[in-house]
Amino acid sequence: MAQPAEKYDVFQAIADSTRRDILQLLTKGDQPIAAISAQFPMSRTAVVKHLTVLEQACLVATEKKGREKIYTLHVEGLKEVEDWLQYFELFWDNKLSQLQRLVEEP
Repeated sequence: MAQPAEKYDVFQAIADSTRRDILQLLTKGDQPIAAISAQFPMSRTAVVKHLTVLEQACLVATEKKGREKIYTLHVEGLKEVEDWLQYFELFWDNKLSQLQRLVEEP
C-alpha cells in the first residue's frame, strides 16, 4: 500500500533558510521555476523539493502556463505564525517597558 505524502505545516516550511529566501523572492511577484532556481546554488530538483514543501504548507500556489509552472506567494498562510508571535509580543513589550524604566531612572 502506498504511503500518503507527508503534509508540512507552516512552521516546518519556514524552518529552512532556503525556503524563507524563496518566500522573500516571491514577494517581488509570481515567478517560473527557472527564474527561482537560477537564484540558488543548488540543482533545480532541490529547489522544486523546497517549493513542494512550501506548497504543501499553503504558502505558495502553482499555475501551469504552457510548459512552465508559475509560483505565487500566499501570505495568508503565514497568518498562523503571526498569531503565534502575537502571544509573545506581550512579553516583549513588557520587557521593553521595564528596560525603558531602568534607562530613564535618575
